[in-house]
Amino acid sequence: MSEEVILIVDDVPSSLGALVGELEAEGYTVLVAGDGAAALERLELVTPDAILLDALMPGLDGFEVCRRLKAEPAWAHVPVIFMTGLSETAHIVAGFSAGGVDYVVKPVRAQEVLARLATHVRNARAARLAREAVDIGGLGVLVADARGRIAWHSPQAQRWLRAFFADESEGVAWLLDAEADEIERGGPQSRVLRARRLGSVGLGESMWLLRLRAADETGSSRLATAALTPRETEVLSWIAKGKTNRDVAEILGMSPRTVNKHLEHVFEKLGVETRAAAAALASRELG
Repeated sequence: MSEEVILIVDDVPSSLGALVGELEAEGYTVLVAGDGAAALERLELVTPDAILLDALMPGLDGFEVCRRLKAEPAWAHVPVIFMTGLSETAHIVAGFSAGGVDYVVKPVRAQEVLARLATHVRNARAARLAREAVDIGGLGVLVADARGRIAWHSPQAQRWLRAFFADESEGVAWLLDAEADEIERGGPQSRVLRARRLGSVGLGESMWLLRLRAADETGSSRLATAALTPRETEVLSWIAKGKTNRDVAEILGMSPRTVNKHLEHVFEKLGVETRAAAAALASRELG
């Protein structure tokens, strides 16, 4: 049985009585808002695990509601499924452009909604846990899309962008205009911001690893030239903080054996033979 909270936003909520009943029977806690403004008020009180959002409503329509919640870091991770009586391509495109992850056509079919909800809630939870691990590890990670927007960044990456650029959009442009996979930019207090492209993570999206170094630090760091994968970097970061393989496995949601395999690759790429040597190197360079 589920314990997730689902927010349904519809200007005629009485028409969704059967759906609400099915959701509650599956163990979901269901909240209902009758318009866009009420939905935003609900979000101030509780962050749901998913939102079923009517696309066309009087006043604040579903597309604008979605854009506003996706602009708020506290809500941006919540998957939005649009409900619409119109299946025209323009409305579908508008929903995805606003930040929706899926849509269903009214009259909604409860079993279809349940299946879609289960998938999107599960995926959103996995993504949130991974991002929390990055946040806790203090890594500067940023994902940018092809339109020059930040799809997501860790708190550390956000702090560094604000320190080195007048606004975040300037920082993203710096990354997207880069001709090399590793670039640097000088900044305040004789510090240099280094960015390394980790590769593509989605349609038109690229992931970057950011780190600081002193301006008088010569040569490329061993971590910067080791080409560690994002997962290997996460594992190494936790090892540097004194965590055991079992601890790291629980934090990152993998088996201790998988953690050990990642470490074997890390040792090989860094040119070290022991866990202690890798941890010491990471402590110096990741901070």
